[in-house]
Amino acid sequence: MNIFADFENRVKTAVEAIVPSEEMAGVDLSRITVEPPRDAAHGDLATNAAMVLAKPLGRKPRDLASALADRLAADPDVAAAEVAGPGFINLRLAPAFWIAHLLAVLSEGPAYGRGPRTGRKINVEYVSANPTGPMHVGHTRGAVVGDVIAALLDFAGADVTKEYYINDAGEQITVLARSVFLRYREALGETIGEIPAGLYPGDYLKPVGEALKAEFGDRLASLPEEEWLPPVRDRAIAAMMEMIRADLKLLGVEQDVFFSERTLHAAGGGKIAETIEALRERGFVYQGSLPPPKGQLPEDWEDREQTLLRSTEVGDDQDRPLIKSNGAYTYFAADVAYFRDKFERGFQEMVYVLGADHGGYVKRLEAVARAVAGDKATIDVVLCQLVKLYRNGEPVKMSKRSGDFVTLADVVEEVGRDPVRFMMLYRKSDAPLDFDFQKVTEQSKDNPVFYVQYAHARAAAIFRQALEVGLELPDFSALAAEDLAGLSDEGELALVRKLAEFPRLILAAAEAKEPHRLAFYLYDLASAFHGQYNRGKDLPDLRFVNPDQPMMTRARLGLVKAVAIVLATGLDLIGADAPEEMR
Repeated sequence: MNIFADFENRVKTAVEAIVPSEEMAGVDLSRITVEPPRDAAHGDLATNAAMVLAKPLGRKPRDLASALADRLAADPDVAAAEVAGPGFINLRLAPAFWIAHLLAVLSEGPAYGRGPRTGRKINVEYVSANPTGPMHVGHTRGAVVGDVIAALLDFAGADVTKEYYINDAGEQITVLARSVFLRYREALGETIGEIPAGLYPGDYLKPVGEALKAEFGDRLASLPEEEWLPPVRDRAIAAMMEMIRADLKLLGVEQDVFFSERTLHAAGGGKIAETIEALRERGFVYQGSLPPPKGQLPEDWEDREQTLLRSTEVGDDQDRPLIKSNGAYTYFAADVAYFRDKFERGFQEMVYVLGADHGGYVKRLEAVARAVAGDKATIDVVLCQLVKLYRNGEPVKMSKRSGDFVTLADVVEEVGRDPVRFMMLYRKSDAPLDFDFQKVTEQSKDNPVFYVQYAHARAAAIFRQALEVGLELPDFSALAAEDLAGLSDEGELALVRKLAEFPRLILAAAEAKEPHRLAFYLYDLASAFHGQYNRGKDLPDLRFVNPDQPMMTRARLGLVKAVAIVLATGLDLIGADAPEEMR
């Protein structure tokens, strides 16, 4: 149950009860919010209702707030309603309400916080690294961010497809094939010397060259490039995608669809040609010239007529070329056709998780969505900033072109999947992230993933302790209000309030495409739980397990179980384990 949505409805009902219906005509209640107050000392919930409704109703904010507070105070679940500042209303809820909510958490179990199925069909495309080598740590953040966004959207109730767009039709694939062919010649015994500039130098291509030798012997060596290029390209792409899938699986990422860009370039132009003609019929494609770029002109710039998308009509900064002067399609043309393909597959929302270097691409993608789908589909672009690796205080440098880079597999194998996934979320995705190998493996409060997982392990240890002193664990899903009535300590109720934020957190993080909110929430919940546990060290009456107080212990075990449920659910959404004990 989302108590914030529940009380938002209660506030709206209270407004309608104190304001005559003729005054309510045309008044928009959608701006009313109920959320946790910034300072917990002010209460449990805060609403802006009087602030946003005062002007349209022609009333003073505090006068409206006072009348609304009086109405809300009559709600049996509200212990107090107070007007603050210029007209905010702070609500304190009755202890019985929190006990009832705790029972709901225990009853719903792992489903707590899950939203109803909405029918929203959402495509989340992420990673989409060029198939030219293994994934490096720069891809890792986008992989985790995209994966957790998809998990949050699914948990919130959407129908989500996780997709990888294989850029297998560009010049970089020809470069890959030439690089692999060089390794093939090396496998045949030829001395290739230093890898020529412009080719991929990594040793990861050596096994592909050996595989070509095993399949073709030396038959390819004497062929001209136009004959050996197609089979080498196909096998190189297949080998790289196999490597990429293995890297993703190591990270715990398994996507539903791998979409090949080459399928858009079928004979006669395929879906790209179809898309251009469809947009031409709607007036979005024309023949024209682009103005010169601002500043100094590039040497290769030409004032020439091109096939252009009229993207300025749908929010872009300039119209975009679809067909080059030599008749070849631009990369952008393939992107347009790809979006149209998603739209035709029935997706209503498309999420793109891209590297920060694609920041200039956001407006044109948004324009593509408007040109292709009008208002029938939306697009959301999430940008991921760079990850900087540190070891022993020194930055770890990487360069994919030189072959001297840190792979995703290197990082996961050194510190483990869980620390990698959690820490990739421990900053907002559009902020740079420093990944310290030492910090993510230390066992301390300063290591967020350890601190959260330790909280779940501590909950399991508390259950074991109860059994060791001869107490039985209750059927948590069958507990009644009287079983939990003893929970009255402020620290205990604060934990319940924190648990109550979870459904709202899930919905907000999913809608905003901000999975870092979940990581932060789990850390805060773990901190509150550890804090209450530590209070029991100083105040024995607050210990979770007390053999002399079996009924109180029963109630507190229910609280611990609820914390464990939410921790396990949150960690599962992040893609990390919820351990029963820590090594």
